[in-house]
Amino acid sequence: MKLTILGGGGFRVPLVYGALLGDRAEGRVTHVVLHDLDARRLSAVTRVLAEQAAGVPDAPEVSATTDLDEALRGADFVFSAIRVGGLKGRANDERVALDQGVLGQETVGAGGIAYGLRTVPVAVDIARRVARVAPDAWVINFTNPAGLVTEAMSRHLGDRVIGICDSPVGLGRRIARVLGADPREAWIDYVGLNHLGWVRGLRVAGRDELPRLLADTDLLGSFEEGKLFGVDWLQSLGAIPNEYLHYYYFNREAVRAYQQAEKTRGAFLADQQARFYQEMERPDAAALTAWDRTRAEREATYMAENRETAGAGERDADDLSGGYEKVALALMRAIARDERTTLILNVRNQGTLSVLDQDAVIEVPCLVDANGAHPVAVAPLPDHATGLVCSVKGVEREVLAAAESGSRATAVKAFALHPLVDSVNVARRLVEGYTDVHPGLAYLV
Repeated sequence: MKLTILGGGGFRVPLVYGALLGDRAEGRVTHVVLHDLDARRLSAVTRVLAEQAAGVPDAPEVSATTDLDEALRGADFVFSAIRVGGLKGRANDERVALDQGVLGQETVGAGGIAYGLRTVPVAVDIARRVARVAPDAWVINFTNPAGLVTEAMSRHLGDRVIGICDSPVGLGRRIARVLGADPREAWIDYVGLNHLGWVRGLRVAGRDELPRLLADTDLLGSFEEGKLFGVDWLQSLGAIPNEYLHYYYFNREAVRAYQQAEKTRGAFLADQQARFYQEMERPDAAALTAWDRTRAEREATYMAENRETAGAGERDADDLSGGYEKVALALMRAIARDERTTLILNVRNQGTLSVLDQDAVIEVPCLVDANGAHPVAVAPLPDHATGLVCSVKGVEREVLAAAESGSRATAVKAFALHPLVDSVNVARRLVEGYTDVHPGLAYLV
Protein backbone atom coordinates (compact mmCIF):
# COMPACT_ATOMS: atom_id res chain seq x y z
CA MET A 1 0.00 0.00 0.00
CA LYS A 2 1.36 3.40 -1.00
CA LEU A 3 1.07 6.49 1.20
CA THR A 4 1.94 9.92 -0.18
CA ILE A 5 2.65 12.74 2.28
CA LEU A 6 2.28 16.24 0.87
CA GLY A 7 4.40 18.61 2.91
CA GLY A 8 6.80 15.70 3.26
CA GLY A 9 9.62 17.98 4.38
CA GLY A 10 7.55 19.13 7.34
CA PHE A 11 8.84 18.79 10.86
CA ARG A 12 6.08 16.47 12.10
CA VAL A 13 6.42 13.84 9.34
CA PRO A 14 8.62 11.56 11.53
CA LEU A 15 5.65 11.21 13.90
CA VAL A 16 3.67 9.59 11.10
CA TYR A 17 6.52 7.37 9.96
CA GLY A 18 7.27 6.31 13.52
CA ALA A 19 3.67 5.19 13.92
CA LEU A 20 3.88 3.25 10.64
CA LEU A 21 6.90 1.36 11.94
CA GLY A 22 4.77 -0.11 14.69
CA ASP A 23 2.11 -1.40 12.29
CA ARG A 24 2.91 -5.03 11.48
CA ALA A 25 -0.55 -6.13 10.29
CA GLU A 26 -1.47 -7.40 6.85
CA GLY A 27 -2.34 -4.64 4.41
CA ARG A 28 0.04 -2.14 5.97
CA VAL A 29 1.85 0.70 4.20
CA THR A 30 4.89 -0.57 2.31
CA HIS A 31 5.94 2.60 0.45
CA VAL A 32 5.95 6.21 1.68
CA VAL A 33 6.46 9.03 -0.82
CA LEU A 34 7.41 12.41 0.57
CA HIS A 35 6.50 15.42 -1.56
CA ASP A 36 7.64 18.95 -0.86
CA LEU A 37 8.65 22.05 -2.81
CA ASP A 38 11.78 22.40 -0.66
CA ALA A 39 14.39 19.76 -1.55
CA ARG A 40 16.55 20.78 1.42
CA ARG A 41 13.77 20.03 3.89
CA LEU A 42 12.97 16.77 2.11
CA SER A 43 16.58 15.68 2.51
CA ALA A 44 16.58 16.50 6.23
CA VAL A 45 13.38 14.60 6.98
CA THR A 46 14.47 11.64 4.87
CA ARG A 47 17.58 11.37 7.06
CA VAL A 48 15.45 11.32 10.22
CA LEU A 49 13.22 8.60 8.77
CA ALA A 50 16.23 6.52 7.79
CA GLU A 51 17.49 6.58 11.38
CA GLN A 52 14.01 5.70 12.66
CA ALA A 53 13.90 2.68 10.33
CA ALA A 54 17.37 1.39 11.22
CA GLY A 55 17.08 -2.16 12.52
CA VAL A 56 13.31 -2.35 11.88
CA PRO A 57 12.51 -5.33 9.65
CA ASP A 58 10.30 -4.59 6.63
CA ALA A 59 10.22 -0.86 7.37
CA PRO A 60 8.20 1.02 4.70
CA GLU A 61 10.37 2.13 1.80
CA VAL A 62 10.80 5.91 1.62
CA SER A 63 11.28 8.03 -1.49
CA ALA A 64 11.11 11.78 -2.02
CA THR A 65 10.17 14.03 -4.93
CA THR A 66 9.33 17.63 -5.73
CA ASP A 67 7.01 16.54 -8.57
CA LEU A 68 3.40 16.47 -7.36
CA ASP A 69 1.97 14.22 -10.10
CA GLU A 70 4.79 11.73 -9.58
CA ALA A 71 4.07 11.69 -5.86
CA LEU A 72 0.34 11.14 -6.33
CA ARG A 73 0.43 8.50 -9.05
CA GLY A 74 -0.62 5.12 -7.66
CA ALA A 75 -1.27 6.43 -4.14
CA ASP A 76 -3.81 4.60 -2.00
CA PHE A 77 -3.80 7.33 0.65
CA VAL A 78 -2.65 10.94 0.57
CA PHE A 79 -1.83 12.83 3.74
CA SER A 80 -2.01 16.56 3.00
CA ALA A 81 0.07 18.53 5.51
CA ILE A 82 1.18 21.59 3.59
CA ARG A 83 2.05 25.04 4.96
CA VAL A 84 1.64 27.71 2.29
CA GLY A 85 4.07 30.53 3.02
CA GLY A 86 5.98 28.48 5.59
CA LEU A 87 6.49 29.50 9.20
CA LYS A 88 7.55 32.97 8.07
CA GLY A 89 4.03 33.33 6.69
CA ARG A 90 2.56 32.24 10.03
CA ALA A 91 4.71 34.76 11.88
CA ASN A 92 3.50 37.50 9.51
CA ASP A 93 -0.12 36.41 10.09
CA GLU A 94 0.37 36.85 13.82
CA ARG A 95 2.22 40.17 13.68
CA VAL A 96 -0.14 41.95 11.25
CA ALA A 97 -3.12 41.03 13.42
CA LEU A 98 -1.48 41.94 16.72
CA ASP A 99 -0.50 45.33 15.29
CA GLN A 100 -4.23 45.93 14.83
CA GLY A 101 -5.02 44.76 18.35
CA VAL A 102 -6.69 41.48 17.31
CA LEU A 103 -5.72 37.83 17.55
CA GLY A 104 -3.34 36.45 14.94
CA GLN A 105 -3.40 32.78 15.92
CA GLU A 106 -2.79 30.24 13.16
CA THR A 107 -6.37 28.96 12.88
CA VAL A 108 -8.46 31.37 14.98
CA GLY A 109 -9.54 34.89 14.10
CA ALA A 110 -7.64 37.14 11.70
CA GLY A 111 -4.59 34.87 11.48
CA GLY A 112 -6.72 31.87 10.58
CA ILE A 113 -8.51 33.85 7.86
CA ALA A 114 -5.22 35.04 6.36
CA TYR A 115 -3.84 31.50 6.43
CA GLY A 116 -7.02 30.20 4.82
CA LEU A 117 -6.99 32.82 2.05
CA ARG A 118 -3.53 31.82 0.86
CA THR A 119 -3.97 28.06 1.50
CA VAL A 120 -7.36 27.37 -0.09
CA PRO A 121 -6.29 28.03 -3.73
CA VAL A 122 -3.33 25.66 -3.31
CA ALA A 123 -5.47 23.01 -1.57
CA VAL A 124 -8.07 23.21 -4.33
CA ASP A 125 -5.38 22.69 -6.96
CA ILE A 126 -4.15 19.63 -5.03
CA ALA A 127 -7.70 18.26 -4.85
CA ARG A 128 -8.11 18.63 -8.60
CA ARG A 129 -4.77 16.92 -9.22
CA VAL A 130 -5.72 14.02 -6.92
CA ALA A 131 -9.05 13.64 -8.72
CA ARG A 132 -7.19 13.45 -12.04
CA VAL A 133 -4.03 11.48 -11.15
CA ALA A 134 -5.17 9.28 -8.23
CA PRO A 135 -9.00 9.19 -8.33
CA ASP A 136 -9.21 6.13 -6.06
CA ALA A 137 -7.03 7.63 -3.32
CA TRP A 138 -8.38 8.74 0.03
CA VAL A 139 -7.13 12.16 1.16
CA ILE A 140 -6.59 12.73 4.87
CA ASN A 141 -6.19 16.44 5.47
CA PHE A 142 -3.88 17.69 8.22
CA THR A 143 -3.52 21.18 6.71
CA ASN A 144 -4.81 24.05 8.82
CA PRO A 145 -7.30 25.59 9.10
CA ALA A 146 -8.36 21.96 8.90
CA GLY A 147 -12.15 22.33 8.67
CA LEU A 148 -11.99 25.14 6.13
CA VAL A 149 -9.40 23.42 3.94
CA THR A 150 -11.25 20.09 4.10
CA GLU A 151 -14.46 21.82 2.97
CA ALA A 152 -12.62 23.47 0.06
CA MET A 153 -11.18 20.12 -1.05
CA SER A 154 -14.50 18.30 -0.58
CA ARG A 155 -16.02 20.38 -3.37
CA HIS A 156 -13.76 18.43 -5.73
CA LEU A 157 -13.25 15.13 -3.89
CA GLY A 158 -16.57 14.68 -2.10
CA ASP A 159 -16.39 12.39 0.92
CA ARG A 160 -13.01 10.97 -0.17
CA VAL A 161 -11.33 13.81 1.76
CA ILE A 162 -11.49 13.66 5.54
CA GLY A 163 -9.99 16.20 7.93
CA ILE A 164 -8.29 15.26 11.18
CA CYS A 165 -7.17 17.05 14.32
CA ASP A 166 -5.71 15.70 17.54
CA SER A 167 -7.28 18.33 19.84
CA PRO A 168 -10.64 16.54 20.38
CA VAL A 169 -8.87 13.21 20.87
CA GLY A 170 -6.49 14.69 23.42
CA LEU A 171 -9.37 16.38 25.24
CA GLY A 172 -11.39 13.17 25.42
CA ARG A 173 -8.33 11.26 26.60
CA ARG A 174 -7.69 13.77 29.40
CA ILE A 175 -11.31 13.67 30.58
CA ALA A 176 -11.39 9.87 30.56
CA ARG A 177 -8.08 9.71 32.40
CA VAL A 178 -9.18 12.05 35.18
CA LEU A 179 -12.40 10.04 35.57
CA GLY A 180 -10.42 6.80 35.85
CA ALA A 181 -11.87 5.43 32.60
CA ASP A 182 -10.16 3.75 29.66
CA PRO A 183 -10.33 6.22 26.71
CA ARG A 184 -10.68 3.27 24.33
CA GLU A 185 -13.92 2.25 26.04
CA ALA A 186 -15.46 5.73 26.29
CA TRP A 187 -17.93 7.34 23.90
CA ILE A 188 -17.12 11.05 23.59
CA ASP A 189 -20.08 13.29 22.76
CA TYR A 190 -18.17 16.03 20.94
CA VAL A 191 -19.58 18.48 18.38
CA GLY A 192 -18.61 21.69 16.64
CA LEU A 193 -16.18 22.91 14.01
CA ASN A 194 -12.43 22.35 13.90
CA HIS A 195 -10.87 24.17 16.89
CA LEU A 196 -14.38 25.21 17.94
CA GLY A 197 -16.08 22.31 19.70
CA TRP A 198 -17.32 21.07 23.07
CA VAL A 199 -17.37 17.74 24.92
CA ARG A 200 -20.93 17.46 26.23
CA GLY A 201 -20.76 13.95 27.58
CA LEU A 202 -18.45 10.99 28.11
CA ARG A 203 -20.19 7.64 28.31
CA VAL A 204 -18.66 4.56 29.84
CA ALA A 205 -20.75 1.37 29.76
CA GLY A 206 -23.76 3.49 28.80
CA ARG A 207 -23.44 5.92 31.72
CA ASP A 208 -22.56 9.59 31.22
CA GLU A 209 -19.69 10.35 33.58
CA LEU A 210 -19.30 14.05 32.67
CA PRO A 211 -21.80 15.31 35.30
CA ARG A 212 -19.65 13.65 37.97
CA LEU A 213 -16.62 15.53 36.71
CA LEU A 214 -18.43 18.87 36.53
CA ALA A 215 -19.72 18.46 40.09
CA ASP A 216 -16.29 17.74 41.57
CA THR A 217 -14.31 21.01 41.73
CA ASP A 218 -11.06 19.29 42.72
CA LEU A 219 -11.29 16.79 39.89
CA LEU A 220 -12.38 19.45 37.39
CA GLY A 221 -9.44 21.68 38.23
CA SER A 222 -6.87 18.92 38.02
CA PHE A 223 -6.36 18.70 34.24
CA GLU A 224 -5.42 21.01 31.37
CA GLU A 225 -8.83 22.46 30.45
CA GLY A 226 -9.85 22.93 34.08
CA LYS A 227 -6.68 24.93 34.67
CA LEU A 228 -7.01 26.83 31.41
CA PHE A 229 -10.68 27.86 31.59
CA GLY A 230 -11.28 27.76 35.35
CA VAL A 231 -13.65 25.52 37.26
CA ASP A 232 -16.43 28.10 37.58
CA TRP A 233 -16.60 28.75 33.85
CA LEU A 234 -16.69 25.06 32.95
CA GLN A 235 -19.49 24.50 35.43
CA SER A 236 -21.38 27.44 33.93
CA LEU A 237 -21.01 26.00 30.44
CA GLY A 238 -21.94 22.49 31.54
CA ALA A 239 -19.44 21.21 28.99
CA ILE A 240 -15.69 21.04 28.40
CA PRO A 241 -14.57 23.25 25.49
CA ASN A 242 -11.77 22.54 23.08
CA GLU A 243 -8.64 24.38 24.25
CA TYR A 244 -8.84 26.74 21.26
CA LEU A 245 -12.03 28.27 22.67
CA HIS A 246 -9.77 29.99 25.20
CA TYR A 247 -9.07 32.49 22.40
CA TYR A 248 -12.80 33.32 22.33
CA TYR A 249 -13.73 33.17 26.01
CA PHE A 250 -10.60 35.02 27.17
CA ASN A 251 -9.81 37.00 24.06
CA ARG A 252 -8.56 40.23 25.67
CA GLU A 253 -6.21 38.37 27.94
CA ALA A 254 -4.92 36.20 25.09
CA VAL A 255 -4.29 39.18 22.78
CA ARG A 256 -2.50 41.06 25.56
CA ALA A 257 -0.32 38.05 26.37
CA TYR A 258 0.65 37.58 22.71
CA GLN A 259 1.39 41.28 22.31
CA GLN A 260 3.67 41.19 25.34
CA ALA A 261 5.44 37.96 24.38
CA GLU A 262 9.03 38.22 23.25
CA LYS A 263 8.15 36.29 20.09
CA THR A 264 4.95 35.11 18.48
CA ARG A 265 4.43 31.36 18.26
CA GLY A 266 5.13 31.39 14.53
CA ALA A 267 8.37 33.35 14.98
CA PHE A 268 9.48 30.97 17.75
CA LEU A 269 8.83 27.90 15.59
CA ALA A 270 10.46 29.51 12.55
CA ASP A 271 13.66 30.14 14.50
CA GLN A 272 13.57 26.74 16.18
CA GLN A 273 13.05 24.78 12.98
CA ALA A 274 15.57 26.85 11.06
CA ARG A 275 18.18 25.69 13.57
CA PHE A 276 17.07 22.08 13.10
CA TYR A 277 17.19 22.15 9.30
CA GLN A 278 20.53 23.96 9.40
CA GLU A 279 21.91 21.30 11.73
CA MET A 280 20.75 18.65 9.26
CA GLU A 281 23.11 20.07 6.64
CA ARG A 282 26.03 18.66 8.62
CA PRO A 283 26.78 15.12 7.41
CA ASP A 284 27.77 14.03 10.93
CA ALA A 285 24.60 15.30 12.64
CA ALA A 286 22.54 12.74 14.58
CA ALA A 287 19.29 13.41 12.74
CA LEU A 288 16.85 11.55 14.96
CA THR A 289 18.35 12.91 18.19
CA ALA A 290 18.21 16.49 16.88
CA TRP A 291 14.63 16.05 15.70
CA ASP A 292 13.47 14.53 18.99
CA ARG A 293 15.09 17.30 21.03
CA THR A 294 13.43 19.97 18.88
CA ARG A 295 10.06 18.22 19.02
CA ALA A 296 10.12 18.02 22.83
CA GLU A 297 10.73 21.76 23.08
CA ARG A 298 7.95 22.44 20.58
CA GLU A 299 5.38 20.40 22.51
CA ALA A 300 6.33 21.82 25.92
CA THR A 301 5.79 25.42 24.74
CA TYR A 302 2.43 24.79 23.04
CA MET A 303 -0.14 27.49 23.98
CA ALA A 304 2.32 28.76 26.61
CA GLU A 305 0.87 32.30 26.58
CA ASN A 306 -2.66 31.02 27.21
CA ARG A 307 -1.51 28.84 30.10
CA GLU A 308 0.45 31.75 31.58
CA THR A 309 -2.60 34.01 31.34
CA ALA A 310 -4.71 31.40 33.13
CA GLY A 311 -2.01 30.47 35.65
CA ALA A 312 -2.25 26.90 34.37
CA GLY A 313 1.44 26.07 34.79
CA GLU A 314 3.39 23.58 32.69
CA ARG A 315 1.80 20.97 30.44
CA ASP A 316 1.38 17.49 31.91
CA ALA A 317 3.92 14.96 30.68
CA ASP A 318 1.11 12.78 29.30
CA ASP A 319 0.07 15.63 26.96
CA LEU A 320 3.47 16.04 25.32
CA SER A 321 3.34 13.05 23.00
CA GLY A 322 1.12 14.55 20.29
CA GLY A 323 -1.43 12.22 18.73
CA TYR A 324 -2.54 13.41 15.29
CA GLU A 325 -0.48 10.69 13.62
CA LYS A 326 -2.34 8.05 15.65
CA VAL A 327 -5.69 9.44 14.53
CA ALA A 328 -4.54 9.47 10.89
CA LEU A 329 -3.31 5.89 11.00
CA ALA A 330 -6.42 4.66 12.80
CA LEU A 331 -8.51 6.30 10.08
CA MET A 332 -6.37 4.82 7.31
CA ARG A 333 -6.48 1.31 8.81
CA ALA A 334 -10.25 1.44 9.26
CA ILE A 335 -10.77 2.30 5.59
CA ALA A 336 -8.06 0.05 4.11
CA ARG A 337 -8.91 -3.04 6.17
CA ASP A 338 -12.57 -2.35 6.94
CA GLU A 339 -11.66 -2.33 10.64
CA ARG A 340 -14.68 -0.47 11.90
CA THR A 341 -13.96 2.17 14.49
CA THR A 342 -15.21 5.49 15.87
CA LEU A 343 -13.14 8.66 15.50
CA ILE A 344 -13.77 12.40 15.85
CA LEU A 345 -13.22 13.77 12.34
CA ASN A 346 -13.91 16.69 10.03
CA VAL A 347 -16.51 15.59 7.48
CA ARG A 348 -19.44 16.97 5.53
CA ASN A 349 -22.46 17.59 7.72
CA GLN A 350 -25.01 15.45 5.82
CA GLY A 351 -27.80 16.66 8.12
CA THR A 352 -25.98 15.90 11.37
CA LEU A 353 -26.26 19.48 12.66
CA SER A 354 -29.59 20.88 11.51
CA VAL A 355 -28.44 24.51 11.73
CA LEU A 356 -25.88 23.96 8.95
CA ASP A 357 -26.33 22.78 5.38
CA GLN A 358 -25.41 19.35 4.03
CA ASP A 359 -21.99 20.34 2.67
CA ALA A 360 -20.70 22.27 5.68
CA VAL A 361 -17.70 20.46 7.17
CA ILE A 362 -18.12 19.87 10.90
CA GLU A 363 -16.13 18.04 13.59
CA VAL A 364 -18.06 15.17 15.18
CA PRO A 365 -17.76 11.48 16.08
CA CYS A 366 -17.85 9.31 12.96
CA LEU A 367 -18.23 5.62 12.31
CA VAL A 368 -15.46 4.61 9.92
CA ASP A 369 -15.38 1.58 7.63
CA ALA A 370 -14.22 0.67 4.13
CA ASN A 371 -16.66 3.20 2.67
CA GLY A 372 -15.25 6.14 4.60
CA ALA A 373 -16.36 8.22 7.58
CA HIS A 374 -20.04 8.57 8.47
CA PRO A 375 -21.02 11.32 10.97
CA VAL A 376 -23.07 10.18 13.94
CA ALA A 377 -26.29 12.01 14.75
CA VAL A 378 -25.83 14.44 17.62
CA ALA A 379 -28.16 16.46 19.84
CA PRO A 380 -28.57 20.17 18.98
CA LEU A 381 -26.05 22.58 20.41
CA PRO A 382 -27.11 25.09 23.07
CA ASP A 383 -27.91 28.57 21.75
CA HIS A 384 -24.57 30.16 22.70
CA ALA A 385 -22.63 27.44 20.88
CA THR A 386 -24.99 27.45 17.90
CA GLY A 387 -24.47 31.18 17.47
CA LEU A 388 -20.69 30.85 17.53
CA VAL A 389 -20.61 27.85 15.18
CA CYS A 390 -22.93 29.52 12.65
CA SER A 391 -20.99 32.78 12.82
CA VAL A 392 -17.61 31.14 12.22
CA LYS A 393 -19.00 28.87 9.49
CA GLY A 394 -20.36 31.99 7.80
CA VAL A 395 -16.86 33.49 7.89
CA GLU A 396 -15.39 30.28 6.41
CA ARG A 397 -17.86 30.50 3.54
CA GLU A 398 -16.77 34.09 2.82
CA VAL A 399 -13.14 32.93 2.80
CA LEU A 400 -14.01 30.23 0.26
CA ALA A 401 -15.91 32.77 -1.84
CA ALA A 402 -12.98 35.22 -1.76
CA ALA A 403 -10.51 32.48 -2.70
CA GLU A 404 -12.68 31.41 -5.63
CA SER A 405 -13.49 34.89 -6.93
CA GLY A 406 -10.33 36.79 -6.01
CA SER A 407 -12.56 39.52 -4.58
CA ARG A 408 -10.79 41.82 -2.14
CA ALA A 409 -14.17 43.12 -0.94
CA THR A 410 -15.25 39.58 -0.03
CA ALA A 411 -11.99 39.07 1.85
CA VAL A 412 -12.69 42.25 3.84
CA LYS A 413 -16.17 40.88 4.57
CA ALA A 414 -14.69 37.62 5.88
CA PHE A 415 -12.48 39.49 8.35
CA ALA A 416 -15.18 41.96 9.38
CA LEU A 417 -17.75 39.25 10.16
CA HIS A 418 -15.47 37.26 12.45
CA PRO A 419 -16.47 37.52 16.15
CA LEU A 420 -12.88 38.38 17.13
CA VAL A 421 -12.50 41.27 14.67
CA ASP A 422 -14.34 44.25 16.09
CA SER A 423 -14.45 46.77 13.24
CA VAL A 424 -14.92 46.93 9.49
CA ASN A 425 -12.10 49.49 9.39
CA VAL A 426 -9.83 47.03 11.19
CA ALA A 427 -10.83 44.39 8.63
CA ARG A 428 -9.81 46.72 5.80
CA ARG A 429 -6.46 47.42 7.42
CA LEU A 430 -5.92 43.70 7.95
CA VAL A 431 -6.44 42.97 4.26
CA GLU A 432 -4.05 45.78 3.39
CA GLY A 433 -1.46 44.49 5.85
CA TYR A 434 -1.72 40.88 4.72
CA THR A 435 -1.57 41.64 0.99
CA ASP A 436 1.54 43.75 1.65
CA VAL A 437 3.45 40.87 3.32
CA HIS A 438 2.06 37.81 1.49
CA PRO A 439 2.80 37.43 -2.23
CA GLY A 440 0.34 34.54 -2.15
CA LEU A 441 -2.53 37.00 -1.67
CA ALA A 442 -1.76 38.99 -4.81
CA TYR A 443 -4.84 37.39 -6.41
CA LEU A 444 -7.13 39.56 -4.25
CA VAL A 445 -8.18 42.58 -6.33
